[in-house]
Amino acid sequence: MSEETTGADAAAAGLRRRAQELLAAHPPLETDQLDFLKARFDAGLAWVHYPECLGGLGAPRALQAVVDAELEAAGAPDNDPRRIGIGLGMAAPTVLRFGTEEQKSRFLRPLWVGEEVWCQLFSEPGAGSDLAALGTRAVREGDDWVVNGQKVWTSSAHLARWAILIARTDPDVPKHAGITYFICDMTDPGVEVRPLRQITGEAEFNEVFLTNVRIPDAHRLGEVGDGWRVAQTTLMNERVSIGGMRIPREGGMIGPISRTWRQRPELRTHDLHQRLLKLWVEAEVARLSGERLRQQLVAGQPGHEGSGMKLSFARLNQEISGLEVELRGEEGLLYDDWTMRRPELVDFTGRDAGYRYLRSKGNSIEGGTSEVLLNIVAERVLGLPAEPRTDKNVAWKDLAR
Repeated sequence: MSEETTGADAAAAGLRRRAQELLAAHPPLETDQLDFLKARFDAGLAWVHYPECLGGLGAPRALQAVVDAELEAAGAPDNDPRRIGIGLGMAAPTVLRFGTEEQKSRFLRPLWVGEEVWCQLFSEPGAGSDLAALGTRAVREGDDWVVNGQKVWTSSAHLARWAILIARTDPDVPKHAGITYFICDMTDPGVEVRPLRQITGEAEFNEVFLTNVRIPDAHRLGEVGDGWRVAQTTLMNERVSIGGMRIPREGGMIGPISRTWRQRPELRTHDLHQRLLKLWVEAEVARLSGERLRQQLVAGQPGHEGSGMKLSFARLNQEISGLEVELRGEEGLLYDDWTMRRPELVDFTGRDAGYRYLRSKGNSIEGGTSEVLLNIVAERVLGLPAEPRTDKNVAWKDLAR
């Protein structure tokens, strides 16, 4: 047995002991859920690869599974990661990498335990696929920045306390160079959130209007004008969190159609069988690719491979949900509820086939359109020549709009 293996085993054993000590001091069945989560964070067992005093122990990321298994077996509560996914998957890695010590101490603990929900103020009506063309302005006034503009497609804005925001602070330089990254308080009176009703009938998305919103410079992440580089950390983590979620075999969208196939033999045809087999194999390949991607993340920051995973996620969800509607025939055309609601999370597997079919249409838009991600994969993963661009050295204020 190598020294490296022995060291990993010892580290895993140490984490199990620490988890058992947490459980002994805060029995899950006798402890308030929020109190337990706070104690877990303070014990360094929230995300073990984060630094000490910030919910971690500076341990290898791969050892998080050891902690999770120990606590799950004891019936400990989790932090409802689907509800706070933007905070966990996008805001937290960005704050950790670019935040000041004061920002890390202020934001990471309430984010992880779920006390404060986060949203993402990036896309705009005129800057979706070309995000760097954004026009929301932030003007410095003393120790504050005054922000005016509009954002769109903002998931969970109606629930969020905080937002990660990029705004233009210098219109006289090329578009990528004049952006700065901020943390915005969504309870500010200048923030207006309006629902965007979707094809599902729900409004999990929102448009957000910012009118003279004052953001203290202490809530800036990174240097002035360096917001595009900071945003790349957010976007790469976003694509990993969307396309690289850990799921079991036949988890996700392939699960419901597989169950229907087994339980309803009268619906089967040879053609549907061949198509389902093909999609089942592709879903399993995507799941295993996601596992490999997570193992690569143990070594450092996410790469552009997450864009490829997100592409696969969107295409498979749409093809599988379409096949499910076809398999169910007339039943597949039914829809359970068109009521206008503002849900806390997206529930693909807990709803009917009609919901899955309609909601999956957004998968190729959210988190970066499939067309943009194809360019990213082509240029940054495969190394193909970049498309010609005429706006690289043109000041943002001089671009045609």
